Amino acid sequence: MTNSVELLDKGMRCLSNELGIVDAERFVALLLREPFDYTEWRKDNLFVGMSVDEIIDEADKYCRENNT
Repeated sequence: MTNSVELLDKGMRCLSNELGIVDAERFVALLLREPFDYTEWRKDNLFVGMSVDEIIDEADKYCRENNT
């Protein structure tokens, strides 16, 4: 398991690589400013209508495309 500092560092690098440093910082600021429950959001927005097999297929596709 990754320690907290490593997790924060990896998360910020992921955000920065995907969004750019300015939008990554804006994203973090929005999370801190607005009440946000990721668990509730995930239930309503992430993988909605997808079967477990579809989620696995998407994960496999992502790994192949990103060499992970």
